[in-house]
Amino acid sequence: MRFQGQLLLGGLLGIGALGCNGVGVDLPISAKQQSASQQSPSQNTVAPAATEPWRIDSARAMKYLRELVAFGPRPPGTPAQAKQQAYLRDKLKSDNLEEDKFKATTPVGDFEMTNFIAKFPGTTNDVIVIGSHYDTLSSVKNFVGANDGASSTGLLLELADQLRAHRHTGPAVWLVFFDGEEAFKTWTDTDSVYGSRHLAAKWKQDGTAKRIKAFILADMIGDADLNIDRDTASTPWLSDLVYKAATNLSRKSYFYNRQQPVGDDTTPFLAAGVPSVDIIDFDYGYNNVFWHTPQDTVDKLSPNSLQVVGDVILETVRLLGVETSKEKKQ
Repeated sequence: MRFQGQLLLGGLLGIGALGCNGVGVDLPISAKQQSASQQSPSQNTVAPAATEPWRIDSARAMKYLRELVAFGPRPPGTPAQAKQQAYLRDKLKSDNLEEDKFKATTPVGDFEMTNFIAKFPGTTNDVIVIGSHYDTLSSVKNFVGANDGASSTGLLLELADQLRAHRHTGPAVWLVFFDGEEAFKTWTDTDSVYGSRHLAAKWKQDGTAKRIKAFILADMIGDADLNIDRDTASTPWLSDLVYKAATNLSRKSYFYNRQQPVGDDTTPFLAAGVPSVDIIDFDYGYNNVFWHTPQDTVDKLSPNSLQVVGDVILETVRLLGVETSKEKKQ
């Protein structure tokens, strides 16, 4: 992901001051800020929870995270990444798993890359996509990406466990594990997000993008001092819905104390007209000191952070299902 500048809420002058103990702030978004393609069909009105919300098993998600990190650095084309890909195949072998293989041209040569797509059926033709990148940065020696890569990938594996165990109504849920998110040299429009650029273009061409009600990306969500940014590049109504989900679960203090635009795997999907939100804590250590360094290790992370983000994602999926049901009745 790429930092694109930062705005702090409520006149704050420093970053990292609120963290997991900060006070959540309601952030109403004017409809004038939304393009027509980003408008929520139901104007963001959703019913209260009708059933007990799902909860993830954060200990199991943390176990997956540790197992991923144990492979070591996992850039595209490396033996460690091949082992990680075999691991993903094994964990998702009982699911409807698709492998989206493609060749990526990078500043350091061509690479065979693979996006993994685990599809869980719903009761409508709509689709909710939840994504994570699973590659790690190649330009930093001994970079294992515990937070930046493994945290969200481990969480998606736990979400797969939940979707496998529960009967799901509403839109289908597709879990996408993106390859090639990290730049090989310097982050540019052509040296970054290889997997999501490929898949967004493919789905736009074959019409799949029109079925996607929402794309929810998780990235860097394991930091023990969790403080999810409001990504101002994300679709406003979907960001609002994530905040509503956090509020429903009494978890809003972890969300949106800071806002900034972020370039990430959401960028190609937004360009394809898909409503998208990036759930990201882009302040990893004081002044983001651990980001893209060998210090991005498991000891900086917390299962509580995985619990918060995982539960909020599942509640967002539920709210999107409520919206879909209301639309069908209109």
